[in-house]
Amino acid sequence: MGNIFIDDTKFVKDQYKNSNGLSTRISIHDKYSTNKMGLHNWYFTVMKLEEGMRVLELGTGSAVMWAKNRDVIGKLSQLVLSDMSEGMLAEAKKNLGELPNVKYEVIDIQDIPFEDNTFDVVIANCMLYHVPDINKAVSEVRRVLKSGGCFYAGTSGQNGVLETIADILEQDISYENNFSLENGGEKLEPFFTNVRIERYKDSLEITNIDDLMDYIYSGITFEKSCTLSREEVREKLLSNMVDGVLKLPKDPGMFVAW
Repeated sequence: MGNIFIDDTKFVKDQYKNSNGLSTRISIHDKYSTNKMGLHNWYFTVMKLEEGMRVLELGTGSAVMWAKNRDVIGKLSQLVLSDMSEGMLAEAKKNLGELPNVKYEVIDIQDIPFEDNTFDVVIANCMLYHVPDINKAVSEVRRVLKSGGCFYAGTSGQNGVLETIADILEQDISYENNFSLENGGEKLEPFFTNVRIERYKDSLEITNIDDLMDYIYSGITFEKSCTLSREEVREKLLSNMVDGVLKLPKDPGMFVAW
């Protein structure tokens, strides 16, 4: 099954108007992931952020990645944290506060309001699959990157949590993911000379099904697509637990393009 995805700007804006749903989705990974490094910490082992760099993050959300790695911020000359949602940016400011080298801006990746060759690094994690025109978005990223600059784009593959849940429930709730680990490379290659994938090995071991229920119903697609009632979903998930644990694979990774 492919990744769960809806190409509907209104749904996406509704989902990300504040951090409630995002916080729910992050918390289950913090609580039940088997790889204790944590995805956000792993990102910083892949990204090469050096002293004096100018960095732009698109789709920063609540800036939880930076809140967990504050030491990196201080060595940058400028960090622009952006999102299409003013609510998300408000949460980012709340989490990080006002810092002398950090700016918060509402930005659409398809129309980045900076001059050519502005940034050493651009980051867009777990957001390109929501963008209506990926070619335009990546073109804009390439434009604002300096010569020799690097683009980091986190996403997931086709063998993740929601795909496994859909199989368990025997529900056809998959939608085309137009920027996954399987197809994202072909979207980047026209704009970058070099593109590689880094993968993060992880899984979930769920011991409280109610936490998982909160997770799967926190997004924009599951409830609209699943034909089962919430109680039926809960019972099916409970029936798949072994010794009180439901094991679910995760399939995250990151494209590095330059």
